Amino acid sequence: MADAYIVDAVRSPTGRRKGSLAHVHGADLGAHVIKTLVDRNPIPDNEYDDVIFGCLDTIGPLAGDIARTCWLAAGLSDEVPGTTIDRQCGSSQQSVHFAAQAVMAGVNDVVIAGGVQTMTQIPISAAMTAAEPLGFSDPFSGSQGWVARYGATPPTQFRSAQMIADKWGFSREDLEKFALESHTRALRAIAEGRFDREVAPLEGLEMDETARQTSLEKMAELDFLFGCDKVTAAVSSQTSDGSSAMLIVSEDALKRYGLTPRARIAHMSVRAEDPIWMLTAPIPATEYALKRAGMSLDDIDLVEINEAFASVPMAWLKETGYDHAKTNVNGGAIALGHPLGATGTKLMTTLLHELERSGGRYGLQTMCEGGGQANVTIIERL
Repeated sequence: MADAYIVDAVRSPTGRRKGSLAHVHGADLGAHVIKTLVDRNPIPDNEYDDVIFGCLDTIGPLAGDIARTCWLAAGLSDEVPGTTIDRQCGSSQQSVHFAAQAVMAGVNDVVIAGGVQTMTQIPISAAMTAAEPLGFSDPFSGSQGWVARYGATPPTQFRSAQMIADKWGFSREDLEKFALESHTRALRAIAEGRFDREVAPLEGLEMDETARQTSLEKMAELDFLFGCDKVTAAVSSQTSDGSSAMLIVSEDALKRYGLTPRARIAHMSVRAEDPIWMLTAPIPATEYALKRAGMSLDDIDLVEINEAFASVPMAWLKETGYDHAKTNVNGGAIALGHPLGATGTKLMTTLLHELERSGGRYGLQTMCEGGGQANVTIIERL
């Protein structure tokens, strides 16, 4: 089967909630990373085959097929289509999978895969709230099949994070120590310029504005979230605004346009498990991916696993036995934010650049997703 290659990858700085990017329209935020890719690669804009963007809660400024709107807002060719997908937090990671599948199948040669989210303007689950006037306040309770199988509405993600902490025996202090390390790593990465090559400044914001100088003492002062007794805002990913994108091409496109590949998509898969637990799927999904790829974690030089909540990567680390020192080495979403639809390609952009910086060969990315799902991507630096 043909290979799919990553030629370029870029992300916006991550803006904190009500921060520097809060006023930017979703189309313009996504256009920023798309235009950056197009401007610095020698491919005529009318020769791109597709734009695949992840986005959640596609209402208001994120509605109307935001992938297509972002491309047009970037001032690019009318001829290029776009499609918007929702696999919850893994949406833009899935956009890479769809782009790579199209390239590997010989259907497309040049695809932009990415995502965008303006969480300040459109809060998480806003689409559900927007449906309330229509009589749809709960997307689950109206389904006879769902209720018969699982009961009423599943627990919140906060409660699922608490369930994981309880099952794997993590205390509040354990979670807070992990969260503090995320901030420490992120601040170090920013200070050392590790993100400089991957971030395209926007609206006067040069770098992520989410990482904090904090302490265990400050974290211990925070109240618990929604009935939990371990989970607080300190051990949760940050609401934020951002966009990210990657250029995925075929071998023919490499030759046609004189491009240099930076990585190869070595494996991609997605698995799921109990939607009530919701956030544990990265564990079986990783096992499945490695088996399908004929690899083990000993082959993997770096891992990016989304820090939706501290208990998620902590449980993954405990189950897999992988080295925390090689996991989220530049911090994660607790410190750097989780702009939902953009996070997948945001993490993969960081993973690619860190493999290049450190000289590693294989990087694995996974993340928990609503509905109890998890994508896994393995990339090989070239």
